[in-house]
Amino acid sequence: MRNIMESWKINLISIWFGCFFTGMAISQILPFLPLYIEQLGVTTHSALTLWSGLTFSVTFMVSAVVSPVWGSLADRKGRKLMLLRASFGMGAVILLQAFVTSVWQLFLLRALMGLTSGYIPNAMALVAAQVPRERSGWALSIVATAQISGVIAGPMLGGVLADWVGLRAVFLVTSALLLVSFLVTLFLIKDTGNKRVKKCDELSGKAVFKSLSNPALVVSLFFTTLVIQLCNGSVGPILTLFVRQLDPGVHNLAFISGFIAAVPGISALFSAPRLGKLGDRIGAERILLATLFTSVVLFLAMYFVTSAMQLGVLRFLLGFADGAMLPAVQTLLLRYSSDQVTGRIFGYNQSFMYLGNVAGPLMGGGISAIMGFRWVFVGTAIVVLVNTLQLMRFYRKGKTSHRVA
Repeated sequence: MRNIMESWKINLISIWFGCFFTGMAISQILPFLPLYIEQLGVTTHSALTLWSGLTFSVTFMVSAVVSPVWGSLADRKGRKLMLLRASFGMGAVILLQAFVTSVWQLFLLRALMGLTSGYIPNAMALVAAQVPRERSGWALSIVATAQISGVIAGPMLGGVLADWVGLRAVFLVTSALLLVSFLVTLFLIKDTGNKRVKKCDELSGKAVFKSLSNPALVVSLFFTTLVIQLCNGSVGPILTLFVRQLDPGVHNLAFISGFIAAVPGISALFSAPRLGKLGDRIGAERILLATLFTSVVLFLAMYFVTSAMQLGVLRFLLGFADGAMLPAVQTLLLRYSSDQVTGRIFGYNQSFMYLGNVAGPLMGGGISAIMGFRWVFVGTAIVVLVNTLQLMRFYRKGKTSHRVA
């Protein structure tokens, strides 16, 4: 028993570093994709906007389709193998992106990158399977801080590299960081305590949901994951323009917008482990509902801001809620699924996560084009509120049916 306990603690530390390097690697490329596309010969505004959107979204769209397949393989072959596949595959594909000569080549490699993705969700699933259930919320929150830290550090490192040695070098360094994740996984992470599912015993998609104690709640949690990612992405397309509208005379627009974009991650670093630990004591569902309602209030408040400072403060407060939401969802998914289907459930959840990454910018851009920047915050708040009420309904329904049974 002692060896098992030591194993999950070592795994948790190792996975933290693996997720940190993965998050940093991926995030340091995204802000500079439009500039790279421009270097490849796409110069007109309409074409640049179109290709930027396509190359950004195609990775997530492909990932959303293949994630359940990787989840099924994780149940049968082990999650460590999926981590090795993702880190090595993404590293190799990103390395090739440094040498493209046309936007079509970049687009195809970004699509191929979607086939190889999935390091962080599989790392979450491995931690969830090994950590004692009563500490799962805390452990998943710790892993979430790794991703958040990487996402904060990535654009800063990418910006320095882009200015000093050029955009292509950013891809080379990103590939090297993913190699570090591969080596950490290969030598330090142990896939112990996970029961492998034989192919003959693998359940069909329909049977997976029949095996769940509360399938309606699980599906609602999938949509909650989508909404969480949608919230993070809906403001992205309009943030810089909204800051300029709030303070027309600002000289360091890029710095202020970048800081306001990153500030939720800073507060999330502080809140994630604490709220995760609190969720283990009082219930992850209470933490999830409380943070969702808090997000609704904060997004509505953003509609009324009159300065960039006010927007930054509200986004800082939003980070305290944001850091706890995804770990709470994953803790609940673990609770309502058996070991036989954990990988499949986390795979489905990952698909909804990627769909949210696509839907958020589309929704934000569409609302701002039709109604103005401020209505993006209102629209996001409404989506979160509807999902929260739906989640409460299915959770109460599940508790009632459990009592009757």
